[in-house]
Amino acid sequence: MPDLKVNTAYMKTKTSTILIAFLLLLIISQPVHSQLPRETEAQKMQRMKWWTDARFGMFIHWGLYASPARHEWVKNHERLTNDQYQKYFDVFNPDLFNPKDWAKMAREAGMKYVVITAKHHEGFCLWDSKYTDYKAPNTPFGRDILKEYVEAFRAEGLKVGFYYSLIDWHHPDYTIDSNHPQRQNSDTAYARLNKGRDMSKYREYMKNEVRELLTNYGEISIIWFDFSFPGKNGKGHDDWDSENLLKLARSLQPGIIVDDRLDLRDVEGGWDFTTPEQYKVTKWPEYNGKKVPWETCQTFSGSWGYYRDETSWKSPSQLLELLIESVSKGGNLLLNVGPTARGTFDPRAQERLKAMGDWMKFNSRSVYNCTEAPAEFTAPSNTLLTYNPVTRRLYIHLLAYPMGNLTLTNMADKVKYIQLLNDASEVQFSKGRGEAANDLNLSLPVLKPPVEIPVLEVFLK
Repeated sequence: MPDLKVNTAYMKTKTSTILIAFLLLLIISQPVHSQLPRETEAQKMQRMKWWTDARFGMFIHWGLYASPARHEWVKNHERLTNDQYQKYFDVFNPDLFNPKDWAKMAREAGMKYVVITAKHHEGFCLWDSKYTDYKAPNTPFGRDILKEYVEAFRAEGLKVGFYYSLIDWHHPDYTIDSNHPQRQNSDTAYARLNKGRDMSKYREYMKNEVRELLTNYGEISIIWFDFSFPGKNGKGHDDWDSENLLKLARSLQPGIIVDDRLDLRDVEGGWDFTTPEQYKVTKWPEYNGKKVPWETCQTFSGSWGYYRDETSWKSPSQLLELLIESVSKGGNLLLNVGPTARGTFDPRAQERLKAMGDWMKFNSRSVYNCTEAPAEFTAPSNTLLTYNPVTRRLYIHLLAYPMGNLTLTNMADKVKYIQLLNDASEVQFSKGRGEAANDLNLSLPVLKPPVEIPVLEVFLK
């Protein structure tokens, strides 16, 4: 007769083994929902410190649209098909392209980082991607533009970043939507044109390209995704698989800084900074009642790509004021250049970059490492304040030069020395009297200093 004790023990062991194996199989079969990397507020501030210290960067919008030279959205605005747009691919040959010149101009203008359109909405790729033939090396130019760009700007000491368009008006699997050149007026028409298109294939294409960009070019400091537009006949985070796209980016470049256009505003770790475009903010932007890192992206004129006939170019003074005002509210300025189809910067852009560089040469201390001034300081009329919290220096930017005198309200007990920043020459001051006893009366030179916007450097007690 069998030993029942032995068999019972054996059956218990076997049952336990089967149960454990079943549970392991169940766990393995479940979809993985890994979270985006988490960090404390202090860790995020440290990761972004170089960016918030820099304050000034260059945006570069360059692609096939440089040839028509009438707006980077020309394919959309003129409802061009892929076949009609093909001629710009066939003639793309920027023979004067020298990224060393670009990088030198950016550095001399005072810029500290740069972001280039690796792929804009037209779908054309500036690098030698394995996943498309629609790329710079297949044009008459025949070169990997990003490789040369990265090397040149790094050599000038600038941090490099990539802009990558979520939108793609060329890819055969990208579904036609309200921002597409072939946009429609009815759901039936959309359904007909999108038959056979597969966004899941396009999502995989995006991930493959982002993997290339963040693997093949060394350290990439910023990635600018652009842009989600949820709603009827639009596209939101599910269409891009935004969370997984961002997880991929952060896994490949853990220190990378990411904009807020993936439609992940309410996802922890879903964005690093907000991006007011083409307008001045009235105050430091907030989200859920809290001040957030921000950067305004701006153009010299109205368009981002090279636009030959555009005449609404901002003056050097306007551009400098835009930079100063951004810093005065705790933000950055990303100023765009749209190179020509020959690969050069428009002479108007070169002129303005030089003017900004001439000012920054003497006044950059009021921009780098600076932020919004504490609330205790009141800006006099026609001035903007910035503040360096480490050196405890206040900077007063004189947008309209006063006639020899300037009053600083309620600051007599806060100031120990004042100088003009451009030449470090002393500015004498005296205390007010009576009810104005805590005011300071400054004696400024009658002649405006030889800089576009003079700056007073105030040494605080």
